[in-house]
Amino acid sequence: MRPDHDPLDDPPWAMQLVVRAEKADPPTHGAVCEAAATAVVRLLTDPRATEPDGEWRDAVHEWESRRIRKVTRRARGVRWPEAQALPGVTVEHAGAQVRAFPPGPVADVPPQLAKLQVAGLDLADAEEPAPPPAPPYAALALNPDVTMTTGKAAAQSGHAAQLLLRQGRRKDVAAWVEAGAPVHLVRDVAWSRCVKEAAVAVRDGGFTEVPPGTMTAIAWIVR
Repeated sequence: MRPDHDPLDDPPWAMQLVVRAEKADPPTHGAVCEAAATAVVRLLTDPRATEPDGEWRDAVHEWESRRIRKVTRRARGVRWPEAQALPGVTVEHAGAQVRAFPPGPVADVPPQLAKLQVAGLDLADAEEPAPPPAPPYAALALNPDVTMTTGKAAAQSGHAAQLLLRQGRRKDVAAWVEAGAPVHLVRDVAWSRCVKEAAVAVRDGGFTEVPPGTMTAIAWIVR
């Protein structure tokens, strides 16, 4: 997979991520990023995506031959169960609910998803971040010098987790996936130190919010 190479970008493809964001009790920024990253990995390791006759296998392969674009949308009220009715993988984590959907052309998004808002998902973070899960887990850090909405950060978190799944040490990745692909968003360690520990780094394509080539997220597996 070469995320910087897009030989067949007409039409572009993307994985849709939908965040449940009710007005009365919205999730936190960090929980959404962690849930989105886990949801991406669980979809990509689902038998429907990995088995030779899996119904998502061809779509995933086609998408990963292009840029690994992701689009984050928000749903509330009746829009959430409508999204849940479509094929995909939902992760519930720390009060956040995120559903990942099999990738496809951006011009051919199911109507239940196409009508969901893309821009403007920007959530507050928890006052006290949750402690990391028991190892193995993926540690993920977002660049503190780059301003991103929650929707953008969730997509970048998904990118980092996907790169870790595909490029991480096979033994470590297998153990992480077996554990359910938990993710911990690191906030209390210097970015420069995180970069040194990182196994993968995301450099954004520059389609939204940040200039192309910006390092937005990094990740590594903690054993």
